[in-house]
Amino acid sequence: MRYTIGVDVGGTFTDVVGVDEEGREFLAKAPSTPGDQSEGVLDGLANLAAAIGLTLAELLEATTRIVHGTTVATNALLERRGAKTAMLTTEGHRDVIAMREGLKPARYDLRLPQPPPLVPRALRLPVRERLRPDGRVEIPLDAASLASAIGKLRDAEVESVAICFLHSWAAPQHEHAAAEAVRAALPGVFVTCSADVLPQIKEFERFSTTAVNAYVGPVVSRYLTRLEARLRAAGYTQPVFVILSHGGMAPIGEAARLAVGTALSGPAGGVAAAVALARRGMGDQLVTLDMGGTSTDIALIQDGAATLGRGREVGGERIALDSLDIITLGAGGGSIAHLGARGTLEVGPQSAGARPGPACYGHGGTEPTVTDANLALGYLDATRFLGGARLLDAAASERAIAALAAKLNLPTEATALGIHRLVNARMADGVRVATVRRGVDPRGATLLAFGGAAGLHASAVARDLGMARIAVPLFAAGLSAWGMLQTELRHEIARSVVSATAMPEDAALAALFAGLESDARLQLAQWFRGEVQGHRAADLRYGEQVFEITVNLDGVPMTRAGLREAFHARHRALFTYDLPEEEVVLVTARAAAAGLLPPAPRRPAGATTSAAPLGVRRALLEGGWAELPVWDFAALAAGQSVAGPAIVESATTTILLLPGDVAEMDAGGWLSIRL
Repeated sequence: MRYTIGVDVGGTFTDVVGVDEEGREFLAKAPSTPGDQSEGVLDGLANLAAAIGLTLAELLEATTRIVHGTTVATNALLERRGAKTAMLTTEGHRDVIAMREGLKPARYDLRLPQPPPLVPRALRLPVRERLRPDGRVEIPLDAASLASAIGKLRDAEVESVAICFLHSWAAPQHEHAAAEAVRAALPGVFVTCSADVLPQIKEFERFSTTAVNAYVGPVVSRYLTRLEARLRAAGYTQPVFVILSHGGMAPIGEAARLAVGTALSGPAGGVAAAVALARRGMGDQLVTLDMGGTSTDIALIQDGAATLGRGREVGGERIALDSLDIITLGAGGGSIAHLGARGTLEVGPQSAGARPGPACYGHGGTEPTVTDANLALGYLDATRFLGGARLLDAAASERAIAALAAKLNLPTEATALGIHRLVNARMADGVRVATVRRGVDPRGATLLAFGGAAGLHASAVARDLGMARIAVPLFAAGLSAWGMLQTELRHEIARSVVSATAMPEDAALAALFAGLESDARLQLAQWFRGEVQGHRAADLRYGEQVFEITVNLDGVPMTRAGLREAFHARHRALFTYDLPEEEVVLVTARAAAAGLLPPAPRRPAGATTSAAPLGVRRALLEGGWAELPVWDFAALAAGQSVAGPAIVESATTTILLLPGDVAEMDAGGWLSIRL
């Protein structure tokens, strides 16, 4: 039997999903190990092997592909624990990343300081050189100036160097020459060029993205090297892939080179899973609610496809690469409830994480969390958490909540219910940001709830938003890891266009996109031998606009008329109007090559005979304490219905059905809940 394995490292647990050739799915969890995530990955793989009935060596020998989602780059940015980084830049432009775009995160807060740049000014070193926007050399690269800067880098003992020259997107020769000189003088230092990271216009976005790549590159590279070595030592000989922020994946070497592309790797697997489930009949319009131990990730699936964005910020740093449009909230099972500055109850964004974790975990945590509140409210079974592998300490939860309740001058029960309500409200607001603020009415979508904690909150969140349907997969707790097995190898390439006309002539336009796609395919061919699909897109704007919008060009004629009509249609979809009489300007052409790997098979879920309730559990609802029937999720037969109020639970997740909810087990492997 052969296996494919997806690994999703979360803030509290590392989820590992294995799928065999018959489509059988196996899920294992292990506590995440923030100091070295590879330890938690190997622990999770060992637990998966035990769940299948194999040794770790036997499982790895039978595995053909491992796909990994990592938060190493994200954590390095958020915690400011990246490499000591320097920047070489064109003389006169050392302050681009400090000036940003002249804007602050809260532009009307006059006292709010700008976030400190990743590269301090003393390590942003000017080099005498200059290119014109068309790539012509105005000032040749000055060898003496470059040598002087390299000498300062040596004295400062930097670990990483970002090279960001003006207009290098048009012609990279100066950056590449400088990179060769730095590597020759400072062997072992991580070197990255903006022309290789983001070859397009807008200096701040290009410089910032390159600085982030330099800052996290050594950290990500060391981690991936260590992970690969551990896997090889354990007996694994096949490729390891890393899922990137845009939802595609790349081999370890490419992920280490473009480490900034992993900054949103963690939640990408959940979106890939949602796209796969949409194609399997769950619905064309989905809103994902991925609630884990530390955070909740929310994304919108429209017409069965995920939405890509650009210009995301992580830890206050701009990253202008394509990434899935995901809203992340500091609201998870481990989010800590506390007394706010105004004497009111607040939940998060601080999290108890994997250690010490919620008070009920028994690892020394004393602050109340969302998980503690759910246990105190009767929604969780202290003896069946993680299938009984971890016994929860209900008394510790009660003590932690009682201490907070005393500060609030409220009963313990009311405080626990307040924690539950408050985190529900925060998640509902997050869904509004992902939908209403993008011009989408969430009431017509299905709320796809997954992650270990989402099932306990999904019904309340959906009701707040007026949504009528929820879907909870049987493998909700490991869906992000499973989704990583549904994605594709992907290499993207972009090129900005500077032209005297708004758009090149038809022949030049066709040649531009054909050349970009050919380059993307050639790059992908270095890693992949198999079926490849090409994709095209463009950043376009009206002549008087300041910002562009990205338009998908798959199936669109590569002509001026074709691009114009595609842009008008996209503008109408986003803003409800278009301006057919206005000039349309091509700013950046984009192409991608996608290597198609066979998705992990999936067997229809659902038992053959209807199940009976396991028993009852006393739980606190809005109307008071009630005895709720408890159902075994995995034992429900396809087509079997469960009416709320009730609790449906599996080894790794629990679903709370409120009064009026009716849940039916779908043959596709998910619980379909009508409100």
